[in-house]
Amino acid sequence: MLRRPRRNRKSATVRAMVQETHLSTDHLIFPLFMTEGQNKKVEISSMPGIHRLSPDHLLEEIYTCMELGIRTFALFPQIDESLKDSHARESHNPGGLYLRTIRQIKGQFPEASLMTDVAMDPYSSDGHDGLVRNGQILNDETLEILGKMALAQARAGADIIGPSDMMDGRVGFIRQILDAEGFTNVSIMSYTAKYASAFYGPFRDALESAPKFGDKKTYQMNPANRREALIEADLDVEEGADMLMVKPALAYLDVISLLSQNYDLPIAAYNVSGEYAMIKAAARNGWLDGERAMVECLMSMRRAGANIILTYFAREFAGWQRKG
Repeated sequence: MLRRPRRNRKSATVRAMVQETHLSTDHLIFPLFMTEGQNKKVEISSMPGIHRLSPDHLLEEIYTCMELGIRTFALFPQIDESLKDSHARESHNPGGLYLRTIRQIKGQFPEASLMTDVAMDPYSSDGHDGLVRNGQILNDETLEILGKMALAQARAGADIIGPSDMMDGRVGFIRQILDAEGFTNVSIMSYTAKYASAFYGPFRDALESAPKFGDKKTYQMNPANRREALIEADLDVEEGADMLMVKPALAYLDVISLLSQNYDLPIAAYNVSGEYAMIKAAARNGWLDGERAMVECLMSMRRAGANIILTYFAREFAGWQRKG
């Protein structure tokens, strides 16, 4: 046998030398949940190790993460039910929890990169990502609200705007508003292929933002569709997106690969709450090695073509990497 592939696996040094795919904290974005108040740190039961944090604890968490090498954070708010309405007005209230906390973070950690969420559901009394009228999710009317939200976030200090709503035309609408107000350097990471997935349950627990009726299948993508992701990506590229995201990640590695092969823009993968919860639950039951499973799953996303991974494992991975 002239060719023996095992020769390139014979030692840790050789394996590291020929490794094709690499993963580091530079590739990761850490999603964080915020809640109103002081000295609050409430673990989310369906997401072991992940908490809703009041602004004071959120600042501490960001400091710790930055010491570990994590530089980018995606922020999501839990909004009190009394502040929600059908037009999500709290989403662009300068004195509200979300925008106030963004300003605090940027004031204390100007070097941190903040990604914000543009969608109505955390602020909507209907729990949907768009404006509801007569049981229908309105597309074009929703864009006006999303534009106000994105502009308010840019003014507060957002570095990356993340439209997660899946309304048609929202990337171009937001880009025009940002540019007209002088925020040409604020990036847009579009949730390009966001599927109507069963893996979002723990996230909705965290934000208490589940739809009050129906589901999100008229605007989120059908899990059976792959080529449709190319249509969404074409539109987002034309409208000015800087980065394209696939959500969820593990069940859609083929879609991540598809976008990576067809577009020159950075591709992001969202390793969502349900994917995180599955590994944590299995590890707690002793059914698998949680650390190894974490690294293997994150590496699979990189191998599929993701340049960026949003993951609740970010802090844990950073600690694992620090240990060597």
